Amino acid sequence: MPTDLQPSFSGFVLEAGCDEAGRGCLAGPVFAAAVILPRKLSYEGLNDSKKLTPARRDYFRKTIELESIAWAVGMLDNDEIDRINILNASIEAMHQAIACLAVTPQFLLIDGNRFWPFREIPFQCVVRGDSTYLNIAAASILAKTHRDEYMLNIHKEFPGYGWDRNKRYPTTKHRQAIATLGITKYHRKSFRLSEQMRIAFKA
Repeated sequence: MPTDLQPSFSGFVLEAGCDEAGRGCLAGPVFAAAVILPRKLSYEGLNDSKKLTPARRDYFRKTIELESIAWAVGMLDNDEIDRINILNASIEAMHQAIACLAVTPQFLLIDGNRFWPFREIPFQCVVRGDSTYLNIAAASILAKTHRDEYMLNIHKEFPGYGWDRNKRYPTTKHRQAIATLGITKYHRKSFRLSEQMRIAFKA
C-alpha cells in the first residue's frame, strides 16, 4: 500500500530524520537512529515502527540500510541513563547517531518536542513525527529493530524477565520478575523499580 507520509520538512536533499527507542523501559539501553533517505525512491507501506509487524520492520530495516544515502545508530546504556536521565540520554544517543552518518546532514528532523543543538545544524522537532515524515519513520524502524536485537541477546543471559517478548517494558511479567528475582545489571535504578515491585504484588 502507498505511504501517506511526507518525504521532507525542510526541502533540503540531506535532511536526516532522527528517532529513539526504549525511553519507557525499565532496563537496558536507549537506542537512536538517524537516516537520510533518497528523494526518488518509493517506500510503500513505510510507517512508524509501532504500526508495523516485526516482519515488516525487518523488511524495511534491510531496505533502509541498503538504499538510504546514510544511516547510523547510537546507544546509551542503563548506567548512563541513570547518570544523566532518560531525556538527556535519548538526545545524546541521537547525537551519536548523527555524528556517525557517512555524510553531514543539512537539516535535522527530530521526533518529539525536545532536542539540544548539534554542531550548528538547523533542526525542527515534530511531535508524532514518526507517523508524519518518512525519514523519521525510517529512523524509528532502525532504532526499534537494533534495540530489539540487543534485547534478544541479553534475554539469553537473564531469561526470567520475558525480555524476548516485552523488550523490558513494564509488563506484569516483568514487574513480577523484579519482585521475585530482583534486578539485573541492565535495570535502570532511577526508574522507581521498588514501585514496580509494589505494583506486581498487588496484581
